[in-house]
Amino acid sequence: MGTAKFQRFFRVAAGLHVDRNDLKRYTDFIDDKIYDVILIGKASAKANLRDVIEPWDLPITKGLQESIDRFEKLDEEIELQPLLDQLAAQPPLDVALSERSEQRLPLIAGGLSVALARTFVTVQPDRKNPGTAEWNVTLDIFHQLL
Repeated sequence: MGTAKFQRFFRVAAGLHVDRNDLKRYTDFIDDKIYDVILIGKASAKANLRDVIEPWDLPITKGLQESIDRFEKLDEEIELQPLLDQLAAQPPLDVALSERSEQRLPLIAGGLSVALARTFVTVQPDRKNPGTAEWNVTLDIFHQLL
């Protein structure tokens, strides 16, 4: 992912200033959470005796859907979608993603990105440049909830 677009996204999404060192944490976060979403989608598909994950199998909460909607509005300005397409590449599993599910992954990655940026502000409202401590707390919140 391009560092400049990554920095601009966080600035526009939540007024945060991130640096290139944060990019690795961010990409690891997106990789982990997309994998988790697919893993739960796989369980849902298997429980319904299917080998294909459909969009309704993916665990999209109301809050995540709202973040996806915010991302779509922000993306018109930032054009982050092509970069998220690369980040949301699917991990190998013993089930397939339907075409519609596969197309949703970059939007889910975008929604997770918006939620992540906004969570930094919730955790530390006065901090404009999240440090290691803020990253750790924020990522821990996501790992517990998603």
